[in-house]
Amino acid sequence: MEQVDLLIVGAGLFGSVIAHQAHQSGKKVLVIDKRDHIGGNCYTKKIEGIDVHRYGAHIFHTSDKEVWDYINQFGEFNPFVNSPIAVVDGVTYNLPFNMNTFSKLFNVVYPKEVMEIIEREQKEIKREPMNLEEQAIKLVGRTVYEKLIKGYTEKQWGRKCTDLPPEIIKRLPVRLTYDNNYFNDTYQGIPDKGYTELFNGMLKGIEVRLSTPYNALESHVEAKMIVYTGMIDEYFDFCFGKLEYRSLRFEDFIENSVNSQGVAVMNYPSEKVPYTRVIEHRHFNKNNVSDKTVVTKEYSVEYNGDEDPYYPIGLDKNNEIYKKYEELAKKNPKIIFGGRLGNYKYSDMDDIIRSALDTSKIILR
Repeated sequence: MEQVDLLIVGAGLFGSVIAHQAHQSGKKVLVIDKRDHIGGNCYTKKIEGIDVHRYGAHIFHTSDKEVWDYINQFGEFNPFVNSPIAVVDGVTYNLPFNMNTFSKLFNVVYPKEVMEIIEREQKEIKREPMNLEEQAIKLVGRTVYEKLIKGYTEKQWGRKCTDLPPEIIKRLPVRLTYDNNYFNDTYQGIPDKGYTELFNGMLKGIEVRLSTPYNALESHVEAKMIVYTGMIDEYFDFCFGKLEYRSLRFEDFIENSVNSQGVAVMNYPSEKVPYTRVIEHRHFNKNNVSDKTVVTKEYSVEYNGDEDPYYPIGLDKNNEIYKKYEELAKKNPKIIFGGRLGNYKYSDMDDIIRSALDTSKIILR
């Protein structure tokens, strides 16, 4: 039986940060991942000289200076600013919703004019929003909802907006300025050499076994503590039932061009278009020098067990099932669950790092 201080299941952000912290403290750490690469969904791969975000666009952003300083020790970041575009019926709109969006949508110029329109449309919802549709209309009115939210959201989640909880859209960024920066955070960027290089730095000197699922190793390794970043329901053999997730499917295209769409991320809210967005990876980094461009179409699909689970579906029935698993997990202090799948919660990258740093302090004290 192999002996280690810490067995970490999953070489994504949560697991890799804890692995690095534990290794720095002199602990014997073993990291395993069922995929054939490190980095989890942040994984980047060179294609035609371009860093391709293998599992969708990942733009790092945070206002947590400790988190920013921590991740920067593993690689230099460029000053990329996320300014996505939405395309509806051949017309482009800026995201997040800002004065550039509203001026084109309502044919107005000033914030006061926008507020008059939105406030008039908001009056349609006379109660506390009971679903995503009502929440969206209360935030931005029916015009914006119908044009730029409804179709995208229903494709993304595979459910009607009236069947989705309002919490999903409560963080919707809306600005009454001509500012196309999607994020409000103090720090924002993308690693100059790709995310995979960051993970190589975090996991330097640590044994990592890839293409190794947990159930193939658990009887051969004895660990003082386990950090598990996989699906919490799967760990407990689905004893309370299966949690629901949305998955993604990607189609890559290599084009003999240096500029296909003029922006890194282009969303397609219309239900007439089967994919949700198109990513042109070269625009993430000026170091992506190539005479070609790599474009990825992203489709949202239902998770049925064979795909990669991406987004927990925060319906009441799923949250109730998760609470049961959470209570069961508390009975075994030897194992810590973390990350999107372990906590059944979508989190931004900086939130994952913050959680991992805080968890590391508990483990290593």
